[in-house]
Order: sequence, then structure tokens, then C-alpha cells
Amino acid sequence: MNMNTSTSTSELTLDETALQSVRTSLDQGAITPAYGPHRDAIVKLLNDALATELVCVLRYKRHHFMASGLSSPRIADEFMVHANEESGHADRIAQRIVQLGGEPDFSPSTLLQRSHADYDESNDLKTMVRVNLIAERIAVEAYRQMITLLAGKDPTTRRMLEDILADEEEHADELKDWLDL
Repeated sequence: MNMNTSTSTSELTLDETALQSVRTSLDQGAITPAYGPHRDAIVKLLNDALATELVCVLRYKRHHFMASGLSSPRIADEFMVHANEESGHADRIAQRIVQLGGEPDFSPSTLLQRSHADYDESNDLKTMVRVNLIAERIAVEAYRQMITLLAGKDPTTRRMLEDILADEEEHADELKDWLDL
């Protein structure tokens, strides 16, 4: 078995030009020229994710307060837990937008247009669970796509989104179980 063990050292060397270029524009903090044309697109993706998380917070809070029925106290409590977790996601996303030199968009006038998920005003507990499950599944798919898009372009944002994705998958699994109540 003849294995070619020689590798080119150029495959394992750092880009000295890029290392030199980061000595300027210090006001940009961690944003180096390597972000290039992707930074603005990443900020836009994140602002849309921020809108989605904020709409989810509002929907879960409404459902928390409006839930009624035999199973409602337990599910209403979980709606509030989910609302708080979605709020934490929104905070992480907003912080990352600022780290990327962008501005988080909290404008209420455009939240629904930018959100991937819908707001819901239903009063039936089973409908609330179903609507929230749909929203979580939308979030799961949106985060999966964003993670793929960011593959090698922004590993820090990708890792953050992977963490949030894990929470969204957990939410979807819980909601699926509640459909049978």
C-alpha cells in the first residue's frame, strides 16, 4: 500500500497579506477584511432571525396568558418558558449583529414582514400548540439554511445559530408531544 504522505506546505500556511491588513481599521474590532462582502448579508439574515424570535416571544406570551382548559396551566407555563428562551435568542442575535458592525432592527412596524414565523391570536389551546409547532419547525428550517449559507464565511455566527437551532428543535419536540393532550 503506497500512500503519498507528502503535502504542500502552502496548504498549511497563513495568508500573510491578510494578517498585515488587519493592522488597520482598528475601529472595526473583530470585523476583519475576511468578512468582505458577506458582512452586510449576514447582518440582514440575522435581523430577519431577530424579527422571527421577537414575533415568537410575543406569540408565546399571548398564548401563555390566553391558555385555558384542563391541560392549560402546565402548557401555559411552558409557553412562558419558551417565550423567555426565544427572548434570550433575540438578545444573542442582536449582540452578534452589533459585533458585526450592524444595527439590530427592533422596529415594531416591520417585525411581521421580516419574520419567518407568524403571530397568532387563537384562543383554543390545541390550535396554540399547533401554531407554535409550525413556527418552531419554520425556525428549525430557517436556522438550518442559515448555518449552511454561513459555512465558512462566519464560524462564530454559525456556532451561535447551531446553539439556537438545538433549542428550537427541543421546543418542536415538546410541542409535538403536547398535540396529543
